[in-house]
Amino acid sequence: MGATVWHCHIAVSLDGKIARPDGSVDDWLAADYPAEDFGFGAFFAGVDAILMGRGTYDALRCFGDWPYPGKPTIVLTARPLDALPPPGVEARSGDVAAVAAELEARGYRRVWIEGGGQVIRSMIAINKLDLLEMAVIPVILGDGIPLFPAGTGELRLRLARCEAKAKGALHLVYERIG
Repeated sequence: MGATVWHCHIAVSLDGKIARPDGSVDDWLAADYPAEDFGFGAFFAGVDAILMGRGTYDALRCFGDWPYPGKPTIVLTARPLDALPPPGVEARSGDVAAVAAELEARGYRRVWIEGGGQVIRSMIAINKLDLLEMAVIPVILGDGIPLFPAGTGELRLRLARCEAKAKGALHLVYERIG
């Protein structure tokens, strides 16, 4: 069994925001920049599990049906999830390194670090971000949730792929060095 690949596939504004302050993305992202234009379908098919923060989970629950049926999903949170979380969704709290070790022990080959910024920061801190794949959207939000919040540690990357997309967007893939 090979090592787990920790892969963040995320959309980001030109000024480094992953959502508006209220967590919304629909007015600047979803309509004009479909995820499939950035290889999301193929990426998602290769994901064994999803790791996300509580804010991301709560935002997704507002959309109605759970968008990731059949994919084991771990939500990093100190609070209990709603009374009836979707099948396959589990809450975890405490040491992020212990949660990562648990997912590796389960044999997951590729884990999607979905977000938000605090989870990404935590995974960088424990050296568990191997691939950073971004849809860079040509909009400046000015205010919002940053991809890399204050306190994010250093991470050296090399550009593996850069593709220009419709309406001025870029699809970037970076690999961790070392």
